[in-house]
Amino acid sequence: MEEITRLIAVRHGETAWNVDTRIQGQLDIGLNPTGLWQAERTGQALADEPIRVIYASDLSRAWQTAEAIARPHGLTVQPEPRLRERAFGHLEGMSFAEIEAQRPMDAKRWRERDPEFEPVGGESLLTFRDRITTVASELAARHPGELVTLVAHGGVMDVLYRAATRQALQAPRTWQLGNAAINRMLWTPEGFSLVGWSDTAHLTADDTLDETTT
Repeated sequence: MEEITRLIAVRHGETAWNVDTRIQGQLDIGLNPTGLWQAERTGQALADEPIRVIYASDLSRAWQTAEAIARPHGLTVQPEPRLRERAFGHLEGMSFAEIEAQRPMDAKRWRERDPEFEPVGGESLLTFRDRITTVASELAARHPGELVTLVAHGGVMDVLYRAATRQALQAPRTWQLGNAAINRMLWTPEGFSLVGWSDTAHLTADDTLDETTT
């Protein structure tokens, strides 16, 4: 009988570029003060979970979040560059508004979720999906019967959600990809399945802070 791997997938905490709706892609942007707070809260929320190993994108925003999760467990975060965000090439550093104004054809193909759209110097949704599903499956397969945490990016979370719910790449997104949200899945050699998504209860301070997705 095959053993199931349990997965916790976490998007990094907030960055200044999230607030500015600026494309980060694979540029190395760190957490802002809110993001650091979110990372600490996530670490506290997962402190009692029997996490066996934590893999993270090596970009600072994911790495800082992963370290906050690892700290209560005394774990060392394992770097996995294949968990990086989608490469957006020449669009990285631009805001959504700037892309609409300066590169309208790119904006149109991106908005329509054209699976073959490949920004200059970047990667297509098809390539990105294959990268993420391959590495996530590979990491999960290393730990049958255990709980694995993956800390990465919004685009990575989107790919994992689609894989777990059998949603097409071009299907409109109706689910949240919040900063520092806790997402839970299962993995077997047959693929991913969804347990719970976008848990942000730990990000409420005195019942006044509402999490936003950017």
